[in-house]
Amino acid sequence: MIAMAVAMGIGRFVYTPILPGMMDELHLSPAEAGWIASANYLGYLVGALVAAGGWAQGRERKLTLTSLAANALLAGLMGFCATTHAFVIIRFLAGMASAFVMVFMSSIVFARLAEDRREDLQSLHFGGVGLGIAASAAMMAVLVSGHFGWAAGWFWSGAISLCGLGAVALMIGGAPATSARALDGRGRLPANRPRMGILAACGRFGFGSVTPATFLIAIVRQGGGARVFEAMVWLVTGLAAFASLGLWQKVAGRLGLNAAYAVACLVEAVGVAASVAVGGSAGPLLAGLLLGGTFMALTALGLQAARRLAPRASRRIFALMTASFGLGQIVGPIVAGMLAQASGSFALASILAAAVLVASGALAWAVAPKSP
Repeated sequence: MIAMAVAMGIGRFVYTPILPGMMDELHLSPAEAGWIASANYLGYLVGALVAAGGWAQGRERKLTLTSLAANALLAGLMGFCATTHAFVIIRFLAGMASAFVMVFMSSIVFARLAEDRREDLQSLHFGGVGLGIAASAAMMAVLVSGHFGWAAGWFWSGAISLCGLGAVALMIGGAPATSARALDGRGRLPANRPRMGILAACGRFGFGSVTPATFLIAIVRQGGGARVFEAMVWLVTGLAAFASLGLWQKVAGRLGLNAAYAVACLVEAVGVAASVAVGGSAGPLLAGLLLGGTFMALTALGLQAARRLAPRASRRIFALMTASFGLGQIVGPIVAGMLAQASGSFALASILAAAVLVASGALAWAVAPKSP
């Protein structure tokens, strides 16, 4: 949970609450902000593809800790830079580090839980992302109240991440030997309709979720929201993400993984549209609640659905799902940033993202296993 909070909740998503300050003080355009975000997602894609091979067998613990250390150092380094090119390079490398933690830590945790027959605890693992987002929101609330600049957000993110690294180093173990063969990435993955369908749905989800995940706080600032309100919206997002996983696991238990995934996509689409369609403070708060209440649950549901289709190649299917998600997220910020710059607002980009989320849910529903 701590590893996911550091690598994902802070390492990947702290860019969202810091971005408005960067845009104001460095005069970044929405298009430039989108390119920086896409660099992180490109790094995430590259890292996921690299992690898919069997070369890392037996090295998961060492690679996880090294990646967490890189994540912390790269976050701090962001505060020393002031050019788009430097931000792009750093965020690309940070994306690779996040992907490594996601793939290798998930492999370790899922194998341990499978060995102990405690798959019900998977939600705690993914819940770390929500805790990281909530922690970054609290951090930003303190910093904006003290009138600190955008760089302080990155410095403190690096410091908090180093503390998280120390905690993980004290507790982390390796993948159990009995499960090593299932994690070595060498299991065959022949193409079939359900597997390709869930991979494609995950890619669309990546595209659809990235606009609010990247620009939600910028949307709040564009609407004239107070700085502390920005942090409040992000705090709601993080807490909803943490609380949502258990709820969606219960939904999946009743409806099935694919059906739960489809419903969650529709719920998130409502939140994305609300960020620009509902006025006042209600729109951003509803958007934060529904985004946080679905996006990590969708990631978990997608990984679980894929793992059922490839139980003997867990790491490889994790990596392919991460890559598909990352590909959608690479394209999303570029498109959203360009649309926002051309139109002067994030309304069109948000409506497009909501439509793509609906398409993701429809595809997951279409490839759901049929009851006998």
